[in-house]
Parts: sequence; structure tokens; C-alpha cells
Amino acid sequence: MIFDDTPCTLGEGVLWHADRNALIWFDILSRRMYLKPMDGTRQHWDFQDHVSAAGIVDADRILVASARALSVMDLRDGSTTLLAPLEADDPLTRSNDGRADPQGGFWIGTMGLNAEPKAGTIWRFWRGELRPLFPGITITNAICFSPNGEHACFTDTDVGVIHRVRLDRDGWPLGEPEAFIDLRPEGLSPDGAVIDAEGGLWSAQWGAGRVARYDRDGQFDRAINLPASQISCPAFGGSDLETLFATSARDGLTSPGAQDGCTFAIDAGVAGQPEHRVLLG
Repeated sequence: MIFDDTPCTLGEGVLWHADRNALIWFDILSRRMYLKPMDGTRQHWDFQDHVSAAGIVDADRILVASARALSVMDLRDGSTTLLAPLEADDPLTRSNDGRADPQGGFWIGTMGLNAEPKAGTIWRFWRGELRPLFPGITITNAICFSPNGEHACFTDTDVGVIHRVRLDRDGWPLGEPEAFIDLRPEGLSPDGAVIDAEGGLWSAQWGAGRVARYDRDGQFDRAINLPASQISCPAFGGSDLETLFATSARDGLTSPGAQDGCTFAIDAGVAGQPEHRVLLG
């Protein structure tokens, strides 16, 4: 069940890189990115700013979201090139959850360094343009996309409702977001999320020690319990895309257990979508 036993303070942004048969993830508060092939040795890179999420550009390059910018990183030598500033004039925010969309865009959420109320925004980068989509969010999370590219989902963890919004053919939102999965009655806190090839949404639920699947209509299907209380972000990977990876966090725990902060790998029983590629221009 443990894919990697590195105890992340705040694991996030897990991403399967099929070209490299490897998993990428971040420890936001340690300002570090990890890459671990299924049959190789774990690597890591340290950054000056908080880093939280990535999107695949090609076999050798990824887009990396940090507290101040979107950059292109070359995995061969670790070099980075600025792509677009991200709230560079606001020292009180950082990036959080993010994911590439089916149309080649990249969605990234920001939030206050201390989760200040409504300090965050969800942005979208597409073909050279970075545009704000949804402001006034406290903890941006659960950014994921339906297999047909017609819907995007996201949440404010502080509120506890996963929203869904229609997309146009270029991937821009159409109309207002609608409540899709309401976790408030159960007292659950939705963190990162991913949608499988059947349209089921897998929600990492912070503080509940689990990842839960909801069907394409938003109805609860099943949950997988994990030996860490603060599960933060899921992603599908492996040769058949039927392995569900999930990061976790030790941050804020007075007595963290041995597996808090580890990254897990479990058989999901359903295939995920291949990770989408980011179009730079």
C-alpha cells in the first residue's frame, strides 16, 4: 500500500508521468518536488518558493506551479523557464491544487499562506494566456475534469461542497458552477480529486483517512480507507491506469503516525483517464 515512505509535511499534486513510468508529487511546505519511477530510484528537486502542482508538457518537460509563477521545468537537468507570473505581487498567497484539462489548459488554485478567508482564486492557463476564473475561495481543491471534457469540478475545502461547471469547446467555463457533491451533512472536508474513465469522481477527504468515489451523478459509491488521517490528493497511474496513488500530510498533527505523510498506491478496480498534456502556445 505504501508507494513511498518519505514523510511529507504537506504532500500534494500527485501526477502520473506515463512517458517516464514515474510518479511526481510535491511537499508544499518543504518546497520540494519528487519523481519516482516504478522501477527506479526516487529523485527530488528543491525550490525557492512553495510548489504544489504540475502538468505534463512532453516526455522531458513539465509545467510547475509555484507561489509566484507558472514555469516550465526540464526534467533532464532541472532548469526552469518562466511561463507566466501567478499572483506575483501578493506575498500572502501560494499555489495549491492544479491539473491539466482535456483541451490542453492548466487550472491552478491559489490560497492564503494561513488559509485566510476568500484569499484564493482558481486560474486557467491556455495557449499563453493566464486568466482568473473563480475568485474568493479559501482553500482551492478538487480540480478535475470529466472524460468528455464537458465539465470541470472544483471545491473550496473550507465550505465542503464540490462544484461542477460546464465548459466550452476550448475549455473555458460556461455559466455558473453548480453544487455537485455536498459533503457538509457528513462533516467531510474534500481535498484533491480526480475523475476516472467511467466518470466517477475520487475525493481525497482530509481528516477522514480515505479516498471516496462518487458516480457520474454525484452519488456515493464506495470508499477506500488509508493508514493516514490527512489524505490530500489522488491520481491514477501505472501501466493500466488502475493504480490509485494518494498523497498525505503530517502538518498540524500533534502525534503523527508512522504512515502520516507517506504516498500510497492501491488497486482502484477501475481505470483512470490518461493525464492530459499542457499546450504552451
